Amino acid sequence: MKKTLHEHLDPQNGPKRILSLDGGGIRGALTLGYLKKIETILRAKENDPDLLLCDYFDLIGGTSTGSIIAAALAIGKSVDEIAALYMKLGGEIFGQKEKWYNPLQTWQFLKASYDYKALEDNLKAIFGTMTLESDQIKTGLCIVAKRADTNSTWPLINHPKGKFFNTQLGKNKNIPIWQAVRASSAAPTYFVPQMIDVGDGQRAAFVDGGVSPANNPALTLLMVATLKGFPFHWQMSAENLSIVSVGTGYSIFKKQIGEITGAWIKTWAESVPDMLMQDASWQNQIMLQWLSDSPTANYVDMEIEYLKDDYIGMKPQLKYLRYNFPITENELNSLKISDTSFTEKDVESLVEMSNAGNREILYKIGKAAGEREIKDEHFNYL
Repeated sequence: MKKTLHEHLDPQNGPKRILSLDGGGIRGALTLGYLKKIETILRAKENDPDLLLCDYFDLIGGTSTGSIIAAALAIGKSVDEIAALYMKLGGEIFGQKEKWYNPLQTWQFLKASYDYKALEDNLKAIFGTMTLESDQIKTGLCIVAKRADTNSTWPLINHPKGKFFNTQLGKNKNIPIWQAVRASSAAPTYFVPQMIDVGDGQRAAFVDGGVSPANNPALTLLMVATLKGFPFHWQMSAENLSIVSVGTGYSIFKKQIGEITGAWIKTWAESVPDMLMQDASWQNQIMLQWLSDSPTANYVDMEIEYLKDDYIGMKPQLKYLRYNFPITENELNSLKISDTSFTEKDVESLVEMSNAGNREILYKIGKAAGEREIKDEHFNYL
């Protein structure tokens, strides 16, 4: 039986499930491949061939490309529907730039690599005039963006009792979903910032939520769901709370000493954002493995290994599943999805977050990885 939004949000209405979706540009197509497997498993588990992820999860949240997918899931779209939209959207927003430009508008090309209009038009087509208070949102929704003018991470939520939802502090209920998602996806250098009216005529400049520790938003969503300052007030316990976290794939750093010591300023400028995003994502993952006894726990390093039997509070505080694919030659070739072998050049191309030509193969990678990694018993564990 499907829940109402109130039932999804109500802390007294059964165990709560959170779905968390990472940022990663066009690599969100890989996330969709994983989600297809999750949707298939849950439809069989619940004996409902039409089940949607918004029926099963009580809070769906994402950052950047993850926010696009999260918001689409939350308004009741199936994974297949979103994948079709995503293939169209990806090709348009990361399309090839024109080879000519107006010299009087050179400033536009110095601010961002891509025109935001294609992204904006596609988001408006998907979400129309829906705002964060829309009754078309079927479950809890959290869109993570970064307010650049105050350097603060904003979890934009649809909970009617939020401090900034409809109070003297803010009127976030009036923010159009397309605008919130556009804000979360406004990656610096890729797109210009998104301006939003946050109440009482106050204008705020937002950039990609990935420019924060929340590119992997799972820990942020846990805080939103449980901290007293937020309105959800869900109980932190393994019996009551679970998180399914899905990534967009990640690269493995493999540098020679000479490449580091001989690096120029430009090289560091290009490398540091990815290094920091990966560090933040792994720190999120370590914290959540520390709070849980996860069947998908990843090996972290030689010192702490899998954090087996390391619990904050002496026992698991939640249930946690994490799926993410290492984009390497060996791992790609192990999926056996191509007649030819993947090369290091292919890896470099797949890791690039704006290479729209890879969206179909990234989806295939996510589906194959999901078939291999996601087990029926994982969702019995939940």
